[in-house]
Amino acid sequence: MPYLKKILALCLTLAFSLSLHLPAAQAAPKKKIPVLVSILPQAFFVEKIGGDRVEVEVLVQSGQSPHTYAPTPRQMARLAEARVYFRIGVAFENTFIPKIENSLPNLVIVDTRQGIALEKITGHEEDDHHDPGEELDPHIWLDPLLVKQQAKIIKDTLIQLDPGGQSLYEQNFTAFCADLDALHARLSKALAPLRGKSFFVFHPAFGYFAKAYGLKQIAVETGGNSPSARHLASLIESAKKNGVKVLFVQPQFSRKSAETVARAINGVVVALDPLARDYFANMTGIAQALEKALAGPPS
Repeated sequence: MPYLKKILALCLTLAFSLSLHLPAAQAAPKKKIPVLVSILPQAFFVEKIGGDRVEVEVLVQSGQSPHTYAPTPRQMARLAEARVYFRIGVAFENTFIPKIENSLPNLVIVDTRQGIALEKITGHEEDDHHDPGEELDPHIWLDPLLVKQQAKIIKDTLIQLDPGGQSLYEQNFTAFCADLDALHARLSKALAPLRGKSFFVFHPAFGYFAKAYGLKQIAVETGGNSPSARHLASLIESAKKNGVKVLFVQPQFSRKSAETVARAINGVVVALDPLARDYFANMTGIAQALEKALAGPPS
């Protein structure tokens, strides 16, 4: 028995010694990092990289528009608890962020547009339809290769906030980027026969997507403003000329103007959501919808 006790004591000593030398990243955090993001696709990105070490709160919920969003009291309370807020450049941030910078000086605000060459809003055939306040297109998540740049910023920020999770963050980032490369390759192959074609949208959210895959978006409105009668007439004429039969509308916007155009061209209105949470499934769905709509002679 004394011999067994010595062996047991030795085993316990060795186990304790080994536990002291385990990498810090193996240990689960005592509390998840509270993270805030503006839109649902960002939550997908943060969770892919942060795994179970992050808890993500999304400000603009499903069905809401970044153009008309206002925070709820509950969200403001969650904001006060957050350690980091990843901004992406959507409309409401321009007035919202200066307010929280003053009221929440300890909140880390990270701009995930860093290093990305932002494009101007495109989609109108008339030059006088640009809203000065909306010149730069914020929809950078609709190009998988630009998402890789955003993901690196997210990964680097999480490592700064939680060095113990570095190994996990690096591993998840590498896997996520590989998935983004694979998605881009699939979309490039699927949309290659459509290069040079135009598609009609209600709101010009798909500029980066269009550029990535050699397409052109033509928009009914910009800056959240309804189109003028003159602009609607121009769109209808262009749609007829190009043989357009499908007009894409985001669920967050009214379908009224889009349906006016669709009736005039004997076409249909189809929902296309750039703000859906499941990024890979949604991007694949967008490509499939465009394939179906643009099949036929070049526009």
